Amino acid sequence: MGKVNYLLVDMSILPDVYTRVIKAKNYLQSGEAANASQAAKMAGISRSAYYKYKDKIFEYSEQGEDVSTINAKLRDNAGVLSSVMNELYMAGANILAVNQSIPVNDVADVSITVRLSDADVSKSGVEQKIKSIVGVISAEIV
Repeated sequence: MGKVNYLLVDMSILPDVYTRVIKAKNYLQSGEAANASQAAKMAGISRSAYYKYKDKIFEYSEQGEDVSTINAKLRDNAGVLSSVMNELYMAGANILAVNQSIPVNDVADVSITVRLSDADVSKSGVEQKIKSIVGVISAEIV
C-alpha cells in the first residue's frame, strides 16, 4: 500500500456529500442510529455513498492550547478529588480524562486533562483555586 496523504480543507468548498458522511458517522458514534443504513438515511445520503467515503473522511478536531493537564498530589481523604472536580466544573472547564494512582503514604498522584476554552478564569486562576482546596498537597497546570 502506498503512502497516505492528507489535506486540511475548508468544508465550505467541498461537495455536500462529504459533510453528510461526517453526520452519518456521528449518528452511529452517538448511538442515534442503530446501523449504517439508518445513519445514511438520517444524513440524507445513500448507503453506497456512506460506504464509499466512510474510511476516507474524518472530522478535524483541534486540540490546541485550550487543552491542559493538571498534575496534583491529593490526600487520601473522602471528597478531595470530588472537590477538585467541582472546582473545575465551577470554572467552566470540560474534563476530558482523569488518571489516579493508588495512594502511597496517604497521597495519590492525579492527572486531569481538561479543556479550558470555555473556562471563566485563567489557567493560573484555576491552579490557585485547586491549590486552596483542603487535601490538595500540590497542583500544577502544564
